[in-house]
Amino acid sequence: MTIALFLVFLALGAIAVLSPYRVRRLRWPTDPPDARDDVARAVSSLRDLEFARAAGTIAPADYARLRGTLESGAFNRAPADARAPAPVRTLLIAALIASVAAAVATVTLPREAGDRAPGAPVTGSVPSGPSLASLEARAKASPRDIPTQLALADEYAQEGRARDAIATYQAVLALDKDSVPALDGLALILVQSNENDGALVALDRVLALRPRDPDALFIKGLALYKKQDWKGAIDVWTIYLDVGEFHPAADMVQPLYADAKSRLGK
Repeated sequence: MTIALFLVFLALGAIAVLSPYRVRRLRWPTDPPDARDDVARAVSSLRDLEFARAAGTIAPADYARLRGTLESGAFNRAPADARAPAPVRTLLIAALIASVAAAVATVTLPREAGDRAPGAPVTGSVPSGPSLASLEARAKASPRDIPTQLALADEYAQEGRARDAIATYQAVLALDKDSVPALDGLALILVQSNENDGALVALDRVLALRPRDPDALFIKGLALYKKQDWKGAIDVWTIYLDVGEFHPAADMVQPLYADAKSRLGK
């Protein structure tokens, strides 16, 4: 009986060791990745980053670093890895190498980090994203590519080219009149230019589509505040502070909200 159990366990062990070499496991088929999805997500994240910069809640160096990371991640896609899962022995070797690398990094990185300039990254600078010229070329080549057009409009806004940004947002709206990112971006520029009535028209369209959109609520409250419509700003920002607790502009809204209430005598 003991010999039989030994042989059974030996056979099971042999199967466990040799199975990675005998059975070819196939990956579940997936849809091919769409580069436009990454661009659209990056555009949304870049707009949040712009709100943080406008609110003064992010340092200029952090803003530049995060913007570069988002742009690089959107337009520089890593090649897909279609290889089959690695055998157990390969995984064990990889784990051993990773452990050695982690030990070396633990010893050497603190010493290297102590020599860097304040605010400088430990492992070097983040590669920059596409230039304005490359975005313009892409937009010209694909005038109906909405994510690229939005990225170009955001870049124009960042560069202070308000007229070009407005024209590009309007081109997006000609393709999709209900594009929330374009309406929000257009409204933000109009508010910055003290064109508050025009901004409110765009924001009301957004809120008709998404009544609790935090970007639109933030900008609309700001437009009403600049028009000295204290009650309107309070009403809008009350909803905003409920749904946008973690919105990047929340810290900026809090004192303005309190100021509007004090002016209204609340």
